[in-house]
Amino acid sequence: MNRIGAFLKDVKQSRVLLLMALPATLWFLFFSYLPMAGMVIAFKQYRYSRDGFWASIVESKWVGLQNFKFLFSTNDAYIITRNTLLYNIVFIIAGLVLSVGLAIVLSEITNKKLAKLYQTGMFLPYFLSWVIVGYFVFSFLSVDKGMLNHILPWFGVDPIRWYNDKTYWPLIIILVYLWKSVGYSSVVYLAAIMGIDKSLYEAAMIDGASKWQQIKNITFPMLKPLMTILTLLAIGRIFYADFGLFLQVPRDSGTLYSVTNVIDTYVYRGLKSTGEIGMSTAAGLYQSVIGFILVMTSNYIVRKFDKDNALF
Repeated sequence: MNRIGAFLKDVKQSRVLLLMALPATLWFLFFSYLPMAGMVIAFKQYRYSRDGFWASIVESKWVGLQNFKFLFSTNDAYIITRNTLLYNIVFIIAGLVLSVGLAIVLSEITNKKLAKLYQTGMFLPYFLSWVIVGYFVFSFLSVDKGMLNHILPWFGVDPIRWYNDKTYWPLIIILVYLWKSVGYSSVVYLAAIMGIDKSLYEAAMIDGASKWQQIKNITFPMLKPLMTILTLLAIGRIFYADFGLFLQVPRDSGTLYSVTNVIDTYVYRGLKSTGEIGMSTAAGLYQSVIGFILVMTSNYIVRKFDKDNALF
C-alpha cells in the first residue's frame, strides 16, 4: 500500500507534465505500438477476407520465411541494398557537416532580420512534397525544355538526356536531398547554439580566442551530445530510403534503376505488380530489425567512449 500511495502521490505531483505528454503517448500507442501486431503478416500469405482485417490475418496461410526470400533471391538484392546503404551513409555524413556548419554561420549573423530571412529561405524546401521537387528538378533536366540543356551549348557541350544517363544521378540525388533537408536540420542545431551560455564566448574573447577557436572549443563540444543523438537515430533508419526522393525525382525511369533503385522502391514496384502485402510487410520488418540492431550497436560503442552522450 505504501508503494501504491507513493506512486499515486508522484502522479498527482506530476499531473501537469503527464497531461502534456499524453497526446504524444497516445499517438505512439495507436500509430506505432498497436500496429506492431500486424508483423505477423510478414510470415503469412495474406489474403483478404470479407469478415474484416483481423479475420484476414487469422485465415491467411502461414508461409514462414517465404516472403523474406523476395528481397534476397533476385539479382537486384545486392543493388538495392548497396544503394540504400551508400546513399544513407552519404546523407548522414554530409547532412551532419552541412547542417552544423550552416547553423554556425546563421548564428554569427548580427543582423537578426537578415538571419531570419536566410533561415526562412533555407527552411522552406523542407515543406515541399517530393512530387513538387520532382517537377522542379525536371524543369532543369528536361531534354527539350530543361534549363541545363539550354545552357550547356553555350560551353560547347551537347545536350544530355539526363533521364537516360545514370552517370550523373548519384550526385543529383545527393544534392537534391541536401537542398531539401539541410535547412530543417540546421534549425535544430541553431536552437542548440542559441541555448549556449554567452558568458563562455565572452570569457574566450577576453582570453584572446579567435572566432574559429571559440567555435572549436565551445560550440562544437556543446553541440556534441545533440550531434551524437541525432546521428544514432539516423543510423537506426539507414536501411530506409526516402521513397519520394528515389521514385519521384528520377521519374521512375527504368534506365536509372541501377543507381536509383532502393529497398523501398523495389518493394513498392513488387507490391504493385504482385499485390503481395506479406512481401511488403516482410521488407518493413527486415528494415526495422536491422535498424534496431544498428542503433543498439552504435549506442553501445558510444557508451564505451562517452557514456554521457549515449541514448541510454
